[in-house]
Amino acid sequence: MVKRLFDVVLTALALVACLPILFVAALGIRLSSPGPVLYRAVRAGRRGRLFTMYKLRTMETRPQLVPDSVITAAHDPRVFPFGALLRRAKLDELPQLFNVLRGDMSLVGPRPWPTEMVRRQVAEGRDYRNRIPAGLTGPAQVTKGEGIRYEDLDLRYVEAWSSLSSWALVRYDLQILRQTLAVIARGEGLNF
Repeated sequence: MVKRLFDVVLTALALVACLPILFVAALGIRLSSPGPVLYRAVRAGRRGRLFTMYKLRTMETRPQLVPDSVITAAHDPRVFPFGALLRRAKLDELPQLFNVLRGDMSLVGPRPWPTEMVRRQVAEGRDYRNRIPAGLTGPAQVTKGEGIRYEDLDLRYVEAWSSLSSWALVRYDLQILRQTLAVIARGEGLNF
C-alpha cells in the first residue's frame, strides 16, 4: 500500500507538470507524421495480467517501413525526425504515467515485456517478473554496467521488492527515479 500511494502521489504531480509537454508533443506528432498520436502495445504485468501500455508514437505507420523485426534498432528508419527528438528526451514514455495511475504499472519496476517473451519465460521457469508490477523505469534503465544483463538487473529489483521494508523500498525507488532524471538530463541510457 505504501508503494502504491507513493506511485499515485508522484504520478499525479508529474502528470500535472507534464500536461503542457504532452500537448506540445501530441501536436508535433500530428504535424510531422500521419497516423495516431499514441502507440499502444499489449504487455504482461503483475501475475501475467495483460494491459495496454501507452507511448507517444515515434515511428512511421506505413507498412512498407515495417520490417519483419518489431524490435527498434539504433537509427531505425521507421523513426521520424520529431519522433527521434521525443525518444532522445524520453518524452515518448510520458503516457505511461496514465498506466501507473490506473494501476497497470508502477513508477519503478522491471520493464513490461511483450506477452510472447513473458510466455517464454514462464515456460522456462523464469517468471519472476510477474511477481511485482512492471515499471516505467528501473535499474536496467539507469545502470551502465558492462556484462550485466538487463534481465539480471530486473531480477535484483524483484528480490529487493520482496526483502526490503515498505519505506526502504520507497527510498530505493526514489534513488532510481533520481538516477533516471540524471540519465535523461545527460541524454543517455536505454530507451525506457
